[in-house]
Amino acid sequence: MTDLYTSQRAMRNMRKAAMQRGVIAILDVGTSKIACLVLRFDGPDRLREQDGVGPMAGQSQFRVIGAATTRSRGVRFGEIAVMNETERAIRTAVQAAQKMANVRVDHVIACFSGAEPRSYGLAGELDLQDSVVTEQDVSRVLASCDVPDLGAGREVLHAQPVNFALDHRSGLGDPRGQIGHRLAVDMHLLSVDGDVVQNLLYCIKRCDLELAGIASSAYVSAISSLVEDEQELGAACIDMGGGATGISIFMKKHMIYADSVRMGGDHVTSDISKGLQIPMATAEKIKTRHGGLYATGMDDREMIDIGGDSGDWEKDRRQISRTELIGIMRPRVEEILEEVRATLDAAGFDTLPSQQIVLTGGGSQIPGLDGIATRVLGQRVRLGRPLRVQGLPQAATGAAFASAVGLCLFAAHPQDEWWDFEIPAERYPARSLRRAVKWFKDNW
Repeated sequence: MTDLYTSQRAMRNMRKAAMQRGVIAILDVGTSKIACLVLRFDGPDRLREQDGVGPMAGQSQFRVIGAATTRSRGVRFGEIAVMNETERAIRTAVQAAQKMANVRVDHVIACFSGAEPRSYGLAGELDLQDSVVTEQDVSRVLASCDVPDLGAGREVLHAQPVNFALDHRSGLGDPRGQIGHRLAVDMHLLSVDGDVVQNLLYCIKRCDLELAGIASSAYVSAISSLVEDEQELGAACIDMGGGATGISIFMKKHMIYADSVRMGGDHVTSDISKGLQIPMATAEKIKTRHGGLYATGMDDREMIDIGGDSGDWEKDRRQISRTELIGIMRPRVEEILEEVRATLDAAGFDTLPSQQIVLTGGGSQIPGLDGIATRVLGQRVRLGRPLRVQGLPQAATGAAFASAVGLCLFAAHPQDEWWDFEIPAERYPARSLRRAVKWFKDNW
């Protein structure tokens, strides 16, 4: 616990130092693409002089000055499978973004999907020594939470206080400075597979970069795709990536549950590839150009040239109808949504007052997905696009960039986490996270 706590604090300090110097990079390591954005922190005043934009939802602190994407290599299910290839892809994306920004970047904040996330709800309470709640009291009440046995090799990625209660008053966002006698806290803790995170850290270190923060892509996608009302009233964000589908549930502007399904858009491409006996690259092209989920009478007559360069003239001039393509894609998409539905049911999503579901990520762009999702997941489904961020190129404004844009907002305004508070040494939970993380120790 102590190692993790100190290393996460060190990362927060590095993030602050990088922001004071003015430049930091955002790295979204996905299964289908690796995106890198370079942010410049100038403060809102200078930006307002340039383009006349007032503060927009708190994102006027920074501006995107460089952006690049490259095809991801060596990543499966959101986890690094081949280190050398992933390192090369990260270097390519970072160097292209640096070239566009015309500035060198040393610090990155990264997000990733996969790693088998598990959510825990923790609670702690204590009697106040003084009647006014101080920062030290908040630290002590966070330390009083009884952390469960996370299992061998599991590490804590997020540990956020989601609710404070002072005496009989609950629902407090920040109790500091208020008067009372007994302080209680509810905390959401997200643990992930430690080896996956260690691989990512090692890969970024091999690219001669320093890690200044790490986040779950399910969490940051929701930050950028859910509007303020949805975050307040309760909503689920389904981030459909290439190799994994991230699920996060928000309530009162805090994440209260996260999970992932190890299926995504690449599985649909793989089905097309196997069903039509064509290479993955050709299957991806056909999926993006002609894919869909609802067949009409017109689709029987719309023929798609498969093409190919096998040398067999008959095989290379094959055609299929769009209806056949839809027949291959639809079962896999329905399977992914059924898995998401089962995860939401296990999380008790149907008991929340608002049951809004927002679909985002590259996989959510398949035409007709919102119709099938409404049938499988429930009535209130919409397609989400990330917020507009100043300086973001037009090519990076689609749903596929939800996690990259959310990571920008996370970098500028991170939520309070366990390691933001000075937890007294004598209050460290005895059996809590001691077994967790040697990854930072090895990398710092």
